[in-house]
Amino acid sequence: MATHNRFRLLPVALAAALCATAHAQPAQPAPRADTTLAPVTIRSAAQDATADVTGFGDQPLSSTPVSATVVGSDAIADSGARTLRDLYRFDSSVGDAYNASGYYDYASVRGFVLDPSYNYRRDGLPISAETSLSLEHLERVELLKGTSGIQAGTSAPGGLFNAVVKRPTNEPLRRLRAEVNSNGNALTHLDLGGRLAEGDFGYRLNLAGERLKGEARGTEGWRGLAALAVDARLSRDSLLEAEFELSRRRQPSVPGLSLLGNALPPADPKININTQPWSQPVDFRNFSGSLRYTQAIDARWNWQAQLGTQRLRTDDFLAYPFGCFDAGSGTYYADRYCPNGDFDLYDFRSLNEKRNTTAAQWRINGQFETGAVGHKLSAGVLTSRLRVRGQPQADNNAAVGTGNLFTLPTLPADASFTDPFTNRSERSTEFFATDVIQWTPALQTWLGLRHTRLDRQSVRTDGSRATDYSQDFTTPWLAMSVKLSPVHTAYASWGQGVESEVVAGRARYTNNGEALPALKSDQWEIGLKADDGRSRWHATLFNVARPVSADRLNTGASCSDSTPGSCTRVIDGEARHRGLELGGGRRSGAWSYDTSVTWIDAERRDSVLTPALNGKRPTNVPQWVLRANLGYSVAAVPGLRLGAHLSHEGNRTVLPDESIKIPSWTRVDASLRYDTRLMNRPTTWTVAIHNLFDRRYFQESPYQYEHVYLFPGASRTLRVAMDTAF
Repeated sequence: MATHNRFRLLPVALAAALCATAHAQPAQPAPRADTTLAPVTIRSAAQDATADVTGFGDQPLSSTPVSATVVGSDAIADSGARTLRDLYRFDSSVGDAYNASGYYDYASVRGFVLDPSYNYRRDGLPISAETSLSLEHLERVELLKGTSGIQAGTSAPGGLFNAVVKRPTNEPLRRLRAEVNSNGNALTHLDLGGRLAEGDFGYRLNLAGERLKGEARGTEGWRGLAALAVDARLSRDSLLEAEFELSRRRQPSVPGLSLLGNALPPADPKININTQPWSQPVDFRNFSGSLRYTQAIDARWNWQAQLGTQRLRTDDFLAYPFGCFDAGSGTYYADRYCPNGDFDLYDFRSLNEKRNTTAAQWRINGQFETGAVGHKLSAGVLTSRLRVRGQPQADNNAAVGTGNLFTLPTLPADASFTDPFTNRSERSTEFFATDVIQWTPALQTWLGLRHTRLDRQSVRTDGSRATDYSQDFTTPWLAMSVKLSPVHTAYASWGQGVESEVVAGRARYTNNGEALPALKSDQWEIGLKADDGRSRWHATLFNVARPVSADRLNTGASCSDSTPGSCTRVIDGEARHRGLELGGGRRSGAWSYDTSVTWIDAERRDSVLTPALNGKRPTNVPQWVLRANLGYSVAAVPGLRLGAHLSHEGNRTVLPDESIKIPSWTRVDASLRYDTRLMNRPTTWTVAIHNLFDRRYFQESPYQYEHVYLFPGASRTLRVAMDTAF
């Protein structure tokens, strides 16, 4: 416990020490004019945004034929975001997907749940999101919406997140942020940057410490972050960059609620089933780091080499409910609670889970002409390795007893570590190339191709269910964009994404241990964008078709290991999601707004094994989502700004047959921001109220592991923050 306390207090102690000794005034970064390489700067919000996650380098988003959202560090801080799920408020195409408090985040984009092992990047290199991801040390978070076949080797369709780390500033930067809320959370964050050795060496240090306390009882915890980024300008043609992050989070997780028979439970965020005397916090430890070397060949060509690593360790604990036997009626509710609120409670414990990711990438970027046609070319190779290791878990077949949602009785523990853990190893080699071809000042075509070689193995800790397979596939992408005017761009694109699935090494399958054909998703997209510097808007039509795998019954009444060969894993139809995304923003005088709305028509199609699901909307996918942010600067009080945020989500299906739904909901947040000076230092005060009208609602209804989960939205919460330079 003493070690834990020292780690928890280290960021706060360092922040206090640095505050007492630093005297430099903050300043905005300024580019250096004497270098061949691009200067080391922070992007300004006034600049036309770019996103590395698109795979096309520094192309401005206003004319790139993709759908993407960029959330900068200022917006992250202003919104009070702590986790990735807090950023979903900035885009109507992003939603929750099994987001339990105290656990890692899941995201659904365009109705598809992203894979935490394959749909996340850190400065362009693959990482695992099966941990607590901090935000304080990030310059921005980028989201590519749609299939990502040319950006990632394997990934679920829907989208790709990329976390971009804060880099050294050209001028001294000293910022201190402190924040508290009405639940008892308290945060301290220190951000330092600058340059030494006549500007040839730069640094950026972020330290954060937070006391965690959720709305539900028994959710007290803490987290800490230390992140350092440095760079060295070795010459005017070469730049070496390095960064690392060390973070830890300890907090009990809150399991989702479920149906009471066929009825919805109370949408009470204070209910926590994980409050047994033997309940323990989930412990996430994360070390991430990278090196990047950029070398200019001449004014038009450069090459870049990157090496990244991530080392995760997790101790996972949860007292969780699953199903219920109703003795009165003799009914077993396999996917929900009993009508009276009873449930079977299980004791889950998984210690010392290790997830290690290593990746190396080399790429060359340049421009050239063939006659009157211009090319912007990028090509390279990415190799990565993922290793997942663990030990037998406590996740036993027998429940520790029967709990009740309304009484939460105390039950005995069952920490018997007899359930094998599945160890996994994976190697991936990817070759990629993109070319942006400028035919005329108005017409461009965009071509991309990625070839991936996968080698995957898995085996349980008891030696059972071993699998070993290799797979090759190629994913293309092409688009055309036309400048209709200096500020208007129209485009159309087509591309593929790919997922790889191996049949579990279980006796029930006739094809156990075999790889299914590569699950290729197809997407087409048509869009229109406009950006004149003060206002911007976009309209996008998309259609994504994704293959679906399922179990085909061969013999017997069910697919069971007790009947070897009773089923076969096969491709059975597809999930088809099509939709419309509209969005825009503008600043005019004292007013500003940023809004987006998404309509999704998602359905199951062409299933032979379960034809009753054809035409049905998948669970946890709302048909309509609206996000809106409004700001107003009060002229009578210089520095005072009022803000409001609105989120509306349509109803979501709870069961695959659509027989039960959770209602639509609307939440309003309000904020007051005041820019002033404290001891002659620029200072910003923020007072915000989340869920202003204290609405009670279920924000999501994921159907996972053949079970219904329901997560209530948070109650009204007051947040007060102070951000100052020193």
